[in-house]
Amino acid sequence: MKRRWLALGTAALAAVAVLGCGSLDEKQREWIFQPGERTWAGGQAAAQGMEDVWIDFKAPSTGDAVRLHGLWLAAAQPEGAPVLLYLHGARFDVRGSAPRIRRMQELGFSVLAVDYRGFGRSSKALPSEASAYEDARAAWDWLAAQYPQSRRYVFGHSLGGAIAVHLAGEVQHDAAGLIVEGSFPSIPDVVSSFKWGWLPVGPLITQRFEAGQEIGKLTMPVLVVHGSEDTLIPPALGRALYERAPEPKRFVLVEGGSHHSTNTLGQPQYRAALAELFGIKPQ
Repeated sequence: MKRRWLALGTAALAAVAVLGCGSLDEKQREWIFQPGERTWAGGQAAAQGMEDVWIDFKAPSTGDAVRLHGLWLAAAQPEGAPVLLYLHGARFDVRGSAPRIRRMQELGFSVLAVDYRGFGRSSKALPSEASAYEDARAAWDWLAAQYPQSRRYVFGHSLGGAIAVHLAGEVQHDAAGLIVEGSFPSIPDVVSSFKWGWLPVGPLITQRFEAGQEIGKLTMPVLVVHGSEDTLIPPALGRALYERAPEPKRFVLVEGGSHHSTNTLGQPQYRAALAELFGIKPQ
């Protein structure tokens, strides 16, 4: 199960000659995103009481009408609070991230979290790297229109971290900072960390999420957080992403943190880093 996300199976990759590039691309999108309406009981419970948000826009790449569903959780004292766009990872819809959303709110943010196309109640489609980037930008534009005077930050967990890095590069003019947790420099880097990662499959990967290349171009403060016991995305990958970011930046290694528990265990370190790097303190 741990390797199911991003499980670009050796046999499937080797079958490119038979399946064709189009089929391989679709399979990669399915394996990387694992889209659907799935969540888990803890996420469903934590999402109770959050406000539904709907974001309608036309996809720049196709002109199709898109509707995104999101969850909004205002800060305990909304007036003057910083605002966070939360971009989730693979497999579960936005409700699956509700516990983490609540913890980010407890750190002082008002939080908007959105589902990409293909997840939850958002428009039905097989997501791709390109469409996820479009969805993240649409959510940011909505947030900027609704809260033009607020300091706005981008947050991404896991796969969402790579999407967040890309978005940060697009909105440098009005983003106050970037926070990335449990993420990586690129999909090829993740694949190379697998036990069969020595196989030359890199050129076959179409959904590359080259966050390591993009993060070096940022001009905003960057906080990278990773768990020391993350077996899905090894902490060395989080460190590699951090090393490519410009100053000012901070790297927080949460001892004992897994891919899913880092945010919980690392709350004290989060508080210290947010105060030091962004001047944000819990309300």
